[in-house]
Amino acid sequence: MGELGPEDGAGNTYSLRPGLQRRFKSSTVKECIRAILKEKLADVQYIPEEMPQLTKSLSETIKDRLKEEGFDRYKMVVQVVIGEQRGEGVNMAARCFWDADTDSYAHDVFMNDSLFCVVAAFGCFYY
Repeated sequence: MGELGPEDGAGNTYSLRPGLQRRFKSSTVKECIRAILKEKLADVQYIPEEMPQLTKSLSETIKDRLKEEGFDRYKMVVQVVIGEQRGEGVNMAARCFWDADTDSYAHDVFMNDSLFCVVAAFGCFYY
């Protein structure tokens, strides 16, 4: 029975901060969100009965796409709100308690003649 050493790949794997290339980049996340919303909602009409399934599907698609971007050790939270376009105003807000050095968020809004969609994606580094 030999001792484990650095050659055996048993070194410390924890990190207190993400590497520069692995940080949550709001601009990259916003581009991902925008591309998915354009693809999935371009010709969609607002039908109230179909919106719950559509919001779940969009949030899963966005979350999966963000995981592919390589934000290692980030917990992703994606919020999707879809409403009917009736000329009314909507205000949304979010509050978070997080580490401003590592955690961040991105959001985007999509609108067509029938509906609006607001997506917020939060990335929180898991220590």
